[in-house]
Amino acid sequence: MITYKMDILKALAEKGYTCNRMRREKILSESTMQNIRKGKNITTETINTICVILRCQPSDILSVEPTDEEKIKYF
Repeated sequence: MITYKMDILKALAEKGYTCNRMRREKILSESTMQNIRKGKNITTETINTICVILRCQPSDILSVEPTDEEKIKYF
């Protein structure tokens, strides 16, 4: 299971990328921002965009923690 290490939308807003700006400039769609808010999966393209804006690496914003089911299936 992938979890977010930070409040991504807050971090983007601190860089000047508010939700309104991202929708207006078509940087991130409303559905993508909703997925981020709900902790759901986002695409690698979105991760790339976020990392470029925040000047970070995916490991700075994402954490992979296997669920019990994933441990049983893959370990």
